[in-house]
Amino acid sequence: MTRSSREQILNEIRRATGGPSNQQEVEYAGIRREYRLAGTLNPRARLKMFLDRLNDYNAGTVVCEPDRVAEHIASTLTSRGKQRIIVPAGFPRQWLPAGFEFIDGAGLNYRELDRSDGVLTQCSLAVAFTGTIILQDQAPGEGARALTLVPDYHLCIVDEARIVETVPEAVRALEDSKTVAITTISGPSATADIEMTRIKGVHGPRTLDVIIIGAVPRADT
Repeated sequence: MTRSSREQILNEIRRATGGPSNQQEVEYAGIRREYRLAGTLNPRARLKMFLDRLNDYNAGTVVCEPDRVAEHIASTLTSRGKQRIIVPAGFPRQWLPAGFEFIDGAGLNYRELDRSDGVLTQCSLAVAFTGTIILQDQAPGEGARALTLVPDYHLCIVDEARIVETVPEAVRALEDSKTVAITTISGPSATADIEMTRIKGVHGPRTLDVIIIGAVPRADT
């Protein structure tokens, strides 16, 4: 490596890491941000957008009132033929219906996670524009990342109050916990190989159901 090449590389490192010649803050402030920083939809339209995105991703969806969550969990699990379900610490016990085996997710190894019928969690946030569900590692009701990456089935409870319209809104909402690992879920796990053959369940559950706690949309919406 020549001296000039070495100096060029070192100068780039200094610039990127805040060295004496760093203009990073000035350059960052000067970036043109032409994307939307905040949503414009009313709550009903925002919920409809989120549902539309989830349906496009082939996720199962239902909207229900707060006092019917346990009922809908039971009907969803029954329709999927699921019986042994992992539940993370902090998940509301009043939402767990009778007739199922709910397993404490703390300390389970990958083999035990894989042997379950699936996992039941809450989430920290959801983004309507992208149909994305965001979970924080070890958050109450959300558990460790492995809980939602290893089992083949995921049933997630989303509070309508936690649905934002845009990604920038979600980023700002997570500002206070930005050092916490997150998992983002946009529909069931799927990927495609070089021949464009779509395969489900490669890096997460191949089946996703979402129960949204909120105002049930009227038939005319």
